Amino acid sequence: MMIEEGSQVQLHFALKLQDDSIVDSTFEKAPAELHIGDGNLPKAFEQRLIGLSAGDHKQFLLSPEEAFGQHNPSNVQWLSRKQFQQDLEISEGLVVSFADASGSELPGVIKSISDTEVEVDFNHPLAGQSLWFEVNILNCQPGQLNQDQGQNSKDDI
Repeated sequence: MMIEEGSQVQLHFALKLQDDSIVDSTFEKAPAELHIGDGNLPKAFEQRLIGLSAGDHKQFLLSPEEAFGQHNPSNVQWLSRKQFQQDLEISEGLVVSFADASGSELPGVIKSISDTEVEVDFNHPLAGQSLWFEVNILNCQPGQLNQDQGQNSKDDI
């Protein structure tokens, strides 16, 4: 069976920088399992899987726009040191979790520190980078239809 929208897929994957250094990989661990179209992978990653079958081992180069976007300078902000917990030891490179306006978690990386402010980069750490996406498809099954999908309830009539 070929992978299509809705498929359940078991695979090994590696995400690598252009210098071949590994960012993340399951090749030495348990395989990953995903449902194509559930939003857990960026769309361009899923699109590369469409049409592959069990046994396929492929590698794709993704542009920054297809992966995690270009680095956006407006996502780098200066925040008052008072916005950080007093007992937090702030240092460059530290990843700090913030809440956005909707209450969702928003990670930021400390870039620099002054006496009164902290520069925080809210871009994805891989923004602006082309990435190699290597996959080894182990298994592919058709997706399960939602029980209500395709059926009319009495409220729909």
